Amino acid sequence: MKVLKKALSLAAVGGSLFATTASAEQINLTWQMWTGSEADTKGWQHLADMVTAKYPDIKVTLTTTGWVDYWTRLPVLAASGQLADIVSMQSLRMPNFYSLLEPLNERIEAEKFDIGAFTPSIIGGMSVDGQLYGLPYDVGPWVVYYNQDALEAAGIPLPKPGWTLAEFTDAAKKLTKDGKYGFGITPQNYSVLAAAWGDKYVNDAGELDLTNPSAIAAADRVISFPAKDKIAPLVPSSADVGTFIQGRFNSGNVAMYVDGPWSIIGMKDKAKFKIGLTTLPRENDKDLAAVTAGSGFGIATTSKNKDAAWKAIQVLTSPEALQYLAEQGRALPARSASQSSWYKVAAKDITNGGEALDYSLAHSVPYVITNNWAAVENLFNQYFPPAFGGTADAKQTMESIQSLAQQ
Repeated sequence: MKVLKKALSLAAVGGSLFATTASAEQINLTWQMWTGSEADTKGWQHLADMVTAKYPDIKVTLTTTGWVDYWTRLPVLAASGQLADIVSMQSLRMPNFYSLLEPLNERIEAEKFDIGAFTPSIIGGMSVDGQLYGLPYDVGPWVVYYNQDALEAAGIPLPKPGWTLAEFTDAAKKLTKDGKYGFGITPQNYSVLAAAWGDKYVNDAGELDLTNPSAIAAADRVISFPAKDKIAPLVPSSADVGTFIQGRFNSGNVAMYVDGPWSIIGMKDKAKFKIGLTTLPRENDKDLAAVTAGSGFGIATTSKNKDAAWKAIQVLTSPEALQYLAEQGRALPARSASQSSWYKVAAKDITNGGEALDYSLAHSVPYVITNNWAAVENLFNQYFPPAFGGTADAKQTMESIQSLAQQ
């Protein structure tokens, strides 16, 4: 491993010893990150500058692309040997890309780095087979967003954290009228809700298992929302169906939908009603299991400056860095102690936002996925919409997805 080198030049002049100032060898690190706006990019650049402020001999050069382009380009850059020293990684994509990253366990143990300061579920999400491959900067449990004005107009009490599936369904039915729906469901909500209800769609060996009775029962509940209960609108077979449902919520055409805290900032200026949050509905006789996801930073296995990159990602996920991101409303910090700052900014005007997120995090579990999860989600987007319309039942839908996902 490359270590920082200090050069000391000594010269004896006239019987006296003069020493030049010690100077560290300059190390230039590269960092790949996604971004959604100019303000977003400025925030990440601020973090890069924080690294140099702490370690003047380390300069971090930030390169950003859009979210979709980032994941399209990442395998191409890896194949061509052009990965940055610091690679940004989302927990849901870690099973696909962890082989590009340096395992961090030995460094953590050697330096007694405090992993306990982070929300446990996101440490699990950034790990594969017991090895941690990235330090997380944010974490987010999926929650239910609701239109407070619509609930109050219908005489429905605002839902409390820990509410049940029966309570949720009853509220959604009362909110469905006059061409508007109580709930907006997307195909990818299946796994989030199945986990919340205690249903397993991945077996203990980490393999997709959509045809077991528990997985099919969860699919039947999800499909019933639009197909039987008629409390949710039909959706297109599209990879962008989440944006479709979010748009229906922002326009007031659906009163509740599932999303993460990362959507709050962008939603505030679009929704013309009071927004509230509550937990995912739990199965009536079970505790909630709220899945979480998040992102962080890892060290490329191809980096020639791994020691410096390790220093850098510690700064990028430090309390100071996450405090800055929280104050910008950019991310719910992965460090538990920094989360209150985010609540004060991003969730300031959101009814029960802090309570819903705190309850969800207290009942959180890592998002269990397979190595080919991107392909599985594409199949969800293809096969759930017809079932929502009543042309296939839960068993047929899950058997089709299971079969195609294994090819």
